[in-house]
Amino acid sequence: MNKTNERMDHTARLRAKFGMAQADITPPLGIYARNWGAAIFDNANGVHRPLWMQCLAIETASGQQALLLTADLGWWKNQEDERRLRQALLQHFNLQEEQLLFCLSHTHAGPSICSNDVEQPGGSYIRPYLDALKAAAVTCIHEALAGMEEHILVWSTGCCNLATKRDLKVGNDYLIGYDPEAKADQTLLVGELRSPDGQLKAVFANYACHPTTFAHENRLLSPDFVGALRELVTTHTSVPCMFLQGASGDLAPKKQYVSDPEIVDANGRQLGYAVLSALETHPGSDTSWTFDSALVSGAPLAIWKEKPVEVSECLRLRKVIVRVPYKQLPDAELIEQEYHQCEDRVLKDRLWRKLNTRIAIGNNSHATLPVWIWRLGTAVLVAQPNEAYSEFQEKLRAFFPGTAIICINIANGYVGYLPPQDLYDKDIYAVWQTPYAPGALELLIEETRKEIEKILTDETAMD
Repeated sequence: MNKTNERMDHTARLRAKFGMAQADITPPLGIYARNWGAAIFDNANGVHRPLWMQCLAIETASGQQALLLTADLGWWKNQEDERRLRQALLQHFNLQEEQLLFCLSHTHAGPSICSNDVEQPGGSYIRPYLDALKAAAVTCIHEALAGMEEHILVWSTGCCNLATKRDLKVGNDYLIGYDPEAKADQTLLVGELRSPDGQLKAVFANYACHPTTFAHENRLLSPDFVGALRELVTTHTSVPCMFLQGASGDLAPKKQYVSDPEIVDANGRQLGYAVLSALETHPGSDTSWTFDSALVSGAPLAIWKEKPVEVSECLRLRKVIVRVPYKQLPDAELIEQEYHQCEDRVLKDRLWRKLNTRIAIGNNSHATLPVWIWRLGTAVLVAQPNEAYSEFQEKLRAFFPGTAIICINIANGYVGYLPPQDLYDKDIYAVWQTPYAPGALELLIEETRKEIEKILTDETAMD
């Protein structure tokens, strides 16, 4: 952080050793892939773009390591499936929980990753696919660790208008779709991994927007708009591009719920060009755009120049628990009974998701929400497993206006939505889907704020 009264742009940096790797995780076409209640089919019959897993490995001079994995997958219906995969990685690489993040892009055009779906058409592929994901993650991590070199990770802020608000009131009903009257958070954080001599090695895009362009009529496996985003950035830069899904619970593209791949790719290019636009600012690896002097001209001018800055080598990793209340929920046995009696395909699918969530909760009255907070030099990464509304990232960034806050949804697990408490009296999907009681999001924001403040101000045990 800037500890002087100098005025400079809000760019964050970390100097460390970094390594990257990626693997194709596209599943076999026969796998169960029904993600939409309105879909009339259970399996994909083609591939729009391959699904990818990517890994970023970080290591400080003192040997502390952190691993960030992303995968073009939707969400975890069964918490045990996620826990089994992550625990295997923690054990294989002898890691503590705070050192590993496994983040999903949240594509809605991917395969089921729920072992409970084994009886569904194509469900027999799911468990072997989960094993393949574990093997791919192990390989990616080994490759990333083997390729570690000293670089500087630089974060800057851009903007993209792909994301729009998606809680649309029509008459007395709330639908999930484009609301042209509501203002959406369109903040884009772009990371650049550069070598000591300034060469670009990788690009990172942290943006909040549901990958729901493909929908119920689509029959292609796809990372949704993330695929075209990566392709465009990689084509222009010749380096890998990693996407990090932000707090997108209430955000989605204006054009969505389609079966046309061109619309999907257009959405991805829209975000990709915004990333490339941000890269054109070329924030220096070890310099910052800093106010230099006033110049008297026809008008008093503020002269800014590139000036050297100290690059932080601080990597701090924390996992904290936030306790929030659950709603009063029906017993799992009652939901299961209703599921077996239901003959409507759409409602049955909805009940199946509800049952898996209820089983995961058990008899607990309160949830223990995990939050991973990483200090990456002068940036802060915040990751949690739920679908937080964009208020989560907006308020955290407002609390720390001079700090790059990278927010990630659906990291290390999944349960449900985290909408603001003032929406709980409305018949909105996220409100009746979430198992959390009103105020859960606000509690998460406040406790996360406190932890960010601690991790930024505690100067002990610097790496």
